[in-house]
Amino acid sequence: MLHLLSILGLGLLLGLKHALDADHVVAVSTITSQTKSLKKAARIGAFWGLGHTTTLLAAGTIVLALGVTIPRRIGLGFEFIVGIMLVVLGVRVLVRMKRDRLHIHRHEHGGDTHTHLHAHASTPTHQHSHMSFAVGMVHGLAGSAALMLLVLATVRSLPLGILYILIFGVGTMVGMAVVTALISLPFIAAGRMQRMHTGLTLAAGLASIAIGCLTMAEIGMVQGLFA
Repeated sequence: MLHLLSILGLGLLLGLKHALDADHVVAVSTITSQTKSLKKAARIGAFWGLGHTTTLLAAGTIVLALGVTIPRRIGLGFEFIVGIMLVVLGVRVLVRMKRDRLHIHRHEHGGDTHTHLHAHASTPTHQHSHMSFAVGMVHGLAGSAALMLLVLATVRSLPLGILYILIFGVGTMVGMAVVTALISLPFIAAGRMQRMHTGLTLAAGLASIAIGCLTMAEIGMVQGLFA
Protein backbone atom coordinates (compact mmCIF):
# COMPACT_ATOMS: atom_id res chain seq x y z
CA MET A 1 0.00 0.00 0.00
CA LEU A 2 2.84 2.39 0.87
CA HIS A 3 4.49 1.64 -2.48
CA LEU A 4 1.22 2.36 -4.28
CA LEU A 5 0.74 5.67 -2.48
CA SER A 6 4.34 6.61 -3.25
CA ILE A 7 3.83 5.99 -6.97
CA LEU A 8 0.57 7.94 -7.09
CA GLY A 9 2.04 10.76 -5.01
CA LEU A 10 5.00 10.92 -7.38
CA GLY A 11 2.59 11.09 -10.30
CA LEU A 12 0.79 14.06 -8.77
CA LEU A 13 4.05 15.92 -8.03
CA LEU A 14 5.42 15.24 -11.50
CA GLY A 15 2.17 16.46 -13.01
CA LEU A 16 2.38 19.73 -11.07
CA LYS A 17 6.04 20.17 -12.06
CA HIS A 18 5.31 19.29 -15.68
CA ALA A 19 3.11 22.38 -15.99
CA LEU A 20 6.16 24.59 -15.38
CA ASP A 21 8.08 23.46 -18.49
CA ALA A 22 9.13 26.46 -20.57
CA ASP A 23 7.42 25.33 -23.76
CA HIS A 24 4.15 24.84 -21.87
CA VAL A 25 4.33 28.26 -20.22
CA VAL A 26 5.11 30.14 -23.42
CA ALA A 27 2.36 28.30 -25.33
CA VAL A 28 -0.39 29.28 -22.90
CA SER A 29 1.06 32.79 -22.73
CA THR A 30 0.23 33.30 -26.39
CA ILE A 31 -3.32 32.05 -25.82
CA THR A 32 -4.01 34.08 -22.68
CA SER A 33 -2.48 37.36 -23.86
CA GLN A 34 -5.96 38.75 -24.56
CA THR A 35 -7.71 37.18 -21.57
CA LYS A 36 -9.55 39.66 -19.36
CA SER A 37 -10.20 37.56 -16.24
CA LEU A 38 -8.40 35.10 -13.99
CA LYS A 39 -11.31 32.66 -14.25
CA LYS A 40 -11.04 32.45 -18.04
CA ALA A 41 -7.27 32.14 -17.85
CA ALA A 42 -7.49 29.29 -15.32
CA ARG A 43 -10.04 27.54 -17.53
CA ILE A 44 -7.69 27.80 -20.51
CA GLY A 45 -4.92 26.23 -18.42
CA ALA A 46 -7.20 23.47 -17.18
CA PHE A 47 -8.24 22.62 -20.74
CA TRP A 48 -4.57 22.45 -21.70
CA GLY A 49 -4.11 19.91 -18.91
CA LEU A 50 -7.16 17.98 -20.07
CA GLY A 51 -5.86 17.76 -23.63
CA HIS A 52 -2.44 16.75 -22.34
CA THR A 53 -3.97 14.04 -20.18
CA THR A 54 -6.11 12.73 -23.06
CA THR A 55 -3.04 12.06 -25.20
CA LEU A 56 -1.04 10.57 -22.34
CA LEU A 57 -3.93 8.31 -21.39
CA ALA A 58 -4.08 6.93 -24.92
CA ALA A 59 -0.30 6.49 -25.17
CA GLY A 60 0.02 5.05 -21.66
CA THR A 61 -2.78 2.55 -22.26
CA ILE A 62 -1.06 1.29 -25.40
CA VAL A 63 2.29 1.02 -23.59
CA LEU A 64 0.77 -0.98 -20.73
CA ALA A 65 -1.72 -3.09 -22.68
CA LEU A 66 0.56 -4.09 -25.54
CA GLY A 67 3.92 -3.90 -23.78
CA VAL A 68 5.37 -1.68 -26.48
CA THR A 69 7.67 1.30 -26.23
CA ILE A 70 7.74 4.52 -28.19
CA PRO A 71 10.83 4.54 -30.47
CA ARG A 72 13.26 7.37 -29.77
CA ARG A 73 13.03 8.71 -33.32
CA ILE A 74 9.25 8.96 -33.10
CA GLY A 75 9.53 10.70 -29.73
CA LEU A 76 11.92 13.24 -31.25
CA GLY A 77 9.51 13.71 -34.13
CA PHE A 78 6.74 14.57 -31.66
CA GLU A 79 9.01 17.13 -30.00
CA PHE A 80 9.77 18.65 -33.41
CA ILE A 81 6.03 19.01 -33.99
CA VAL A 82 5.81 20.90 -30.70
CA GLY A 83 8.49 23.27 -31.98
CA ILE A 84 6.47 23.90 -35.13
CA MET A 85 3.36 24.50 -33.03
CA LEU A 86 5.14 27.07 -30.86
CA VAL A 87 6.26 28.98 -33.95
CA VAL A 88 2.71 28.90 -35.31
CA LEU A 89 1.33 30.19 -32.00
CA GLY A 90 3.88 33.01 -31.97
CA VAL A 91 3.17 33.97 -35.57
CA ARG A 92 -0.54 33.91 -34.76
CA VAL A 93 0.06 36.53 -32.07
CA LEU A 94 2.00 38.75 -34.47
CA VAL A 95 -0.65 38.39 -37.16
CA ARG A 96 -3.34 39.31 -34.64
CA MET A 97 -1.38 42.38 -33.61
CA LYS A 98 -0.97 43.33 -37.26
CA ARG A 99 -4.69 42.89 -37.77
CA ASP A 100 -5.32 45.10 -34.76
CA ARG A 101 -3.18 47.76 -36.41
CA LEU A 102 0.06 47.63 -34.41
CA HIS A 103 1.91 50.82 -35.22
CA ILE A 104 4.35 53.46 -34.04
CA HIS A 105 2.65 56.56 -32.67
CA ARG A 106 4.62 59.78 -32.34
CA HIS A 107 3.41 62.87 -30.51
CA GLU A 108 4.71 65.84 -28.55
CA HIS A 109 4.44 66.87 -24.92
CA GLY A 110 5.80 70.28 -23.98
CA GLY A 111 8.02 70.39 -27.05
CA ASP A 112 9.43 66.89 -26.45
CA THR A 113 8.70 64.20 -29.02
CA HIS A 114 7.63 60.77 -27.74
CA THR A 115 7.35 57.55 -29.73
CA HIS A 116 5.08 54.72 -28.59
CA LEU A 117 4.32 51.24 -29.89
CA HIS A 118 0.69 50.28 -29.53
CA ALA A 119 -2.30 48.66 -31.20
CA HIS A 120 -5.98 49.45 -31.56
CA ALA A 121 -8.16 46.34 -31.50
CA SER A 122 -10.89 46.52 -34.07
CA THR A 123 -12.97 43.76 -32.53
CA PRO A 124 -12.90 41.94 -29.17
CA THR A 125 -10.63 38.92 -29.08
CA HIS A 126 -12.33 35.76 -27.88
CA GLN A 127 -10.33 32.98 -26.33
CA HIS A 128 -11.45 29.44 -27.03
CA SER A 129 -10.73 26.59 -24.69
CA HIS A 130 -10.66 24.15 -27.60
CA MET A 131 -7.40 25.72 -28.82
CA SER A 132 -5.80 25.20 -25.42
CA PHE A 133 -7.10 21.61 -25.42
CA ALA A 134 -5.53 20.97 -28.84
CA VAL A 135 -2.22 22.53 -27.78
CA GLY A 136 -2.22 20.34 -24.67
CA MET A 137 -2.79 17.25 -26.82
CA VAL A 138 0.21 18.08 -29.00
CA HIS A 139 2.36 18.67 -25.91
CA GLY A 140 1.22 15.30 -24.60
CA LEU A 141 2.80 13.65 -27.64
CA ALA A 142 6.18 15.21 -27.01
CA GLY A 143 9.12 13.55 -25.35
CA SER A 144 8.68 15.78 -22.31
CA ALA A 145 6.19 13.16 -21.13
CA ALA A 146 8.85 10.43 -21.33
CA LEU A 147 9.47 10.74 -17.59
CA MET A 148 5.89 9.76 -16.91
CA LEU A 149 6.10 6.79 -19.27
CA LEU A 150 9.34 5.76 -17.55
CA VAL A 151 7.53 5.59 -14.22
CA LEU A 152 4.77 3.61 -15.91
CA ALA A 153 7.36 0.95 -16.69
CA THR A 154 7.42 0.12 -12.97
CA VAL A 155 3.64 -0.40 -12.90
CA ARG A 156 2.58 -4.00 -13.53
CA SER A 157 -1.18 -3.68 -13.94
CA LEU A 158 -3.26 -1.78 -16.50
CA PRO A 159 -5.75 -0.39 -13.93
CA LEU A 160 -2.93 0.95 -11.74
CA GLY A 161 -1.22 2.45 -14.77
CA ILE A 162 -4.39 4.22 -15.86
CA LEU A 163 -4.90 5.48 -12.32
CA TYR A 164 -1.35 6.82 -12.32
CA ILE A 165 -1.96 8.65 -15.62
CA LEU A 166 -5.16 10.17 -14.27
CA ILE A 167 -3.38 11.34 -11.11
CA PHE A 168 -0.59 12.76 -13.23
CA GLY A 169 -3.25 14.45 -15.35
CA VAL A 170 -4.90 16.01 -12.31
CA GLY A 171 -1.51 17.42 -11.36
CA THR A 172 -0.99 18.95 -14.80
CA MET A 173 -4.51 20.39 -14.89
CA VAL A 174 -4.20 22.00 -11.46
CA GLY A 175 -0.65 23.15 -12.11
CA MET A 176 -1.41 24.64 -15.50
CA ALA A 177 -4.62 26.31 -14.27
CA VAL A 178 -2.61 28.07 -11.55
CA VAL A 179 0.30 28.90 -13.86
CA THR A 180 -1.98 30.27 -16.58
CA ALA A 181 -3.88 32.41 -14.08
CA LEU A 182 -0.59 33.84 -12.82
CA ILE A 183 0.63 34.45 -16.36
CA SER A 184 -2.55 36.35 -17.18
CA LEU A 185 -2.09 38.78 -14.26
CA PRO A 186 0.35 41.11 -16.07
CA PHE A 187 -1.84 41.12 -19.19
CA ILE A 188 -4.95 41.89 -17.13
CA ALA A 189 -3.16 44.58 -15.13
CA ALA A 190 -1.86 46.15 -18.33
CA GLY A 191 -5.28 46.01 -19.99
CA ARG A 192 -5.84 49.74 -19.49
CA MET A 193 -2.25 50.60 -20.34
CA GLN A 194 -2.16 49.94 -24.07
CA ARG A 195 1.58 50.32 -24.54
CA MET A 196 2.42 47.89 -21.74
CA HIS A 197 -0.15 45.35 -22.91
CA THR A 198 1.12 45.59 -26.47
CA GLY A 199 4.70 45.07 -25.29
CA LEU A 200 3.79 42.02 -23.22
CA THR A 201 1.80 40.51 -26.07
CA LEU A 202 4.63 41.10 -28.52
CA ALA A 203 7.10 39.55 -26.07
CA ALA A 204 4.91 36.46 -25.68
CA GLY A 205 4.69 36.00 -29.44
CA LEU A 206 8.41 36.46 -30.04
CA ALA A 207 9.30 34.16 -27.11
CA SER A 208 7.07 31.44 -28.53
CA ILE A 209 8.74 31.72 -31.95
CA ALA A 210 12.22 31.72 -30.39
CA ILE A 211 11.61 28.67 -28.20
CA GLY A 212 9.93 26.87 -31.09
CA CYS A 213 12.93 27.49 -33.34
CA LEU A 214 15.36 26.42 -30.62
CA THR A 215 13.36 23.24 -30.03
CA MET A 216 13.43 22.33 -33.72
CA ALA A 217 17.15 23.13 -33.95
CA GLU A 218 17.96 20.94 -30.92
CA ILE A 219 15.89 18.04 -32.26
CA GLY A 220 17.58 18.40 -35.64
CA MET A 221 21.00 18.16 -33.99
CA VAL A 222 20.01 15.13 -31.91
CA GLN A 223 18.56 13.34 -34.94
CA GLY A 224 21.78 14.09 -36.81
CA LEU A 225 23.84 12.52 -34.03
CA PHE A 226 21.70 9.38 -33.97
CA ALA A 227 21.29 9.09 -37.74
